[in-house]
Amino acid sequence: MSLPKPGPMSLVPFVSVEGMMQLIVQQGVEKMLVELAGYIEEDFRRWEQFDKTPRIAAHSPEGVIELMPTSDGRSYGFKYVNGHPKNFRSGRQTVTAFGVLSDVETGYPVLITEMTLLTALRTAATSALVAKYLMPEGAKTMAMIGNGAQSEFQCLAFKAICGIENVRLYDIDPNATEKAVRNLQGKGLNVVACKSGEEAMEGAEIITTCTADKQFATILTDNMVGAGVHINAIGGDCPGKTELHRDILTRSDIFVEYPPQTRIEGEIQQLPEDHPVTEFWQVVTGATKGRTSARQITLFDSVGFATEDFSALRYINELVRQSDSFQKLDLLADPDDPRDLFGMIERFGKSMDAA
Repeated sequence: MSLPKPGPMSLVPFVSVEGMMQLIVQQGVEKMLVELAGYIEEDFRRWEQFDKTPRIAAHSPEGVIELMPTSDGRSYGFKYVNGHPKNFRSGRQTVTAFGVLSDVETGYPVLITEMTLLTALRTAATSALVAKYLMPEGAKTMAMIGNGAQSEFQCLAFKAICGIENVRLYDIDPNATEKAVRNLQGKGLNVVACKSGEEAMEGAEIITTCTADKQFATILTDNMVGAGVHINAIGGDCPGKTELHRDILTRSDIFVEYPPQTRIEGEIQQLPEDHPVTEFWQVVTGATKGRTSARQITLFDSVGFATEDFSALRYINELVRQSDSFQKLDLLADPDDPRDLFGMIERFGKSMDAA
């Protein structure tokens, strides 16, 4: 006698790391970045429909572990994510993540997925989407300061979404820059390895900073930033972790995802709580303007917000249904009688004995 099979409501689609890589390879990195940016933009347009809260964080001297939940009233999503800058020393990722998308009406999950790779994609897609609204007209060159796990995704997103042709790379670790140069070969970009941040910024209309150390750092000093550039600051993402000198902030028009979270975690934690910022959703909907002059310095103080992960979960949930890049997890108890969980165990035990 065989053991009973999972019931029809027991199974939840699960996208593993291998499954996610299959999706990325099948779709192509740049296509996924463009499509994902479309989902993120769509959800920024309906910003007011979402439940919003700063992420729930557990901080330690080594890093942070966070939950990032949100709902649009129909679906609920959350991401578990960590940020541990020293992990690479032991061969581990600085950031790892997984996520869940659920049906609000029943509370049942409809998707569980790895989100380490997906977060890399959604972070880059968000950066490039914002830059599409804020960068100087005709921008073709980006400085990429910090050449870790996120850097190639950023470069390809800015190429696919913003039309960037040249990237100038710098990292305090030359091996990281060599890795990025190697990975970007043959990707349609003119890639230049630089020996300093100042060299990387020569001729750059867009400046992306993406460093990992959990400290008040000064990756960019005030004298390094000229008029008319767009700064995409994505490395500062928790209390006590920044990348830009305070004077850069006071010269810039600052755009953020969700002010209550960014004032805790972003570059603007250096500024008074009443310092003016613009919420990006207002730019997307046309409620306010983004770039207003050629000499304006625009700054995206990005910390990552739950709606962007929700968009990514929505995208993958739709994409995976058209593929075989997922498994079915026996995750939810599905007894014949919903009120009889104990009887379900009893019947399973009898089946085990009979088998």
